[in-house]
Amino acid sequence: MQTNRTIGDKIAALRSLKKIEPGELTKRAGLSEKQLELIESGTSIPSLGVLIRISRALGLRLGTLLDDTVKEGPAIMRESERSNSNSFSTHNDESREHMTFFSMAPNKADRHMEPFIVDIVPDMEQKAVKSAHEGEEFIYVMEGKVNVHYGNSLYELNKGDSIYLDSVVDHLVTTPGPHARILGIVYVPF
Repeated sequence: MQTNRTIGDKIAALRSLKKIEPGELTKRAGLSEKQLELIESGTSIPSLGVLIRISRALGLRLGTLLDDTVKEGPAIMRESERSNSNSFSTHNDESREHMTFFSMAPNKADRHMEPFIVDIVPDMEQKAVKSAHEGEEFIYVMEGKVNVHYGNSLYELNKGDSIYLDSVVDHLVTTPGPHARILGIVYVPF
């Protein structure tokens, strides 16, 4: 992140501001207290699905947890700035260590969509697990090949292909290799 505030710091601060005890937040978000403790301490980086559940349990937009500095009007992200953008990887969660997310609109106030550039590494299909959360997702393949496991179906996408899906259905995005990059846009109704 561009600021020294981690996602865990923000969750802890917002939870405190809203006077929500850790046990209550874990109950609302379907997490264990240990999991929340690891997230708030910065030891564990939550997956996108967990972030969505936490934001809902706190009564916030997902973007609130990802915002660096908020400003009105359009948010422009230059290619040279992307490596400095909000990025989080799920490498502390062995089932999701194949994806690194780069937020493409961390400065946009009151956004309802979360655009990410996502780098995917190969050979994780056996370890990775499907996830589901409220909302919808749009995925556009920028580089490589991508496998989208959606419910009981498998969709193979190549560079230039896209898929729009309901994210309440169990889904998983992997690559057969050697590397893939996607533009992913997540919409979570609030």
